[in-house]
Amino acid sequence: MGNRLSQIATRTGDDGTTGLGDNTRVPKSSPRVQALGDVDELNSHVGVLLCETVPDEVRELLVEVQHQLFNLGGELSIPGYELLKPEALAVLDEALARHNAHLPRLKEFILPGGNRAAAQAHVCRTVARRAERAVVALGQAEALHDTPRRYLNRLSDLMFVLARVLNRMNGGDDVYWKSEKLARSTAAD
Repeated sequence: MGNRLSQIATRTGDDGTTGLGDNTRVPKSSPRVQALGDVDELNSHVGVLLCETVPDEVRELLVEVQHQLFNLGGELSIPGYELLKPEALAVLDEALARHNAHLPRLKEFILPGGNRAAAQAHVCRTVARRAERAVVALGQAEALHDTPRRYLNRLSDLMFVLARVLNRMNGGDDVYWKSEKLARSTAAD
């Protein structure tokens, strides 16, 4: 990987470009920089979620996610480089299966809310979806490995499940959408 930063205010980006890990410079508006920024923002939102009270198992998982998101950013910063390994995807798949197994089936859409930790997990979910879209757009313009796109897709699913798990802490529940159609069908029963 590129050199570690020893000076933050370099002023080299004043011209609207930024340096990648392979020492090339690209416009700050490039799809690669957009994807990098979205992944960085996602990692920051996971950091905010870690400021909340969450079960130890969830905390450990989220810390691992932060490390993998940093790996993903590193991979995006060096064209052609592979840093995010398929094993990281397996960790998400296992966590999804484990946490989803204890949740009731959804009969209606849920709103992104509930307790503060669950609401922040929903923010992480939506930012993960945006980061995924940015990686897909980058992949349409340049060759990318599959793992980053798949990781972000799976991570957004996991954040949805974790929001439901976190809403159930201390006896809580999801915030359900008040669908007129569901209300009519329930009233008819």
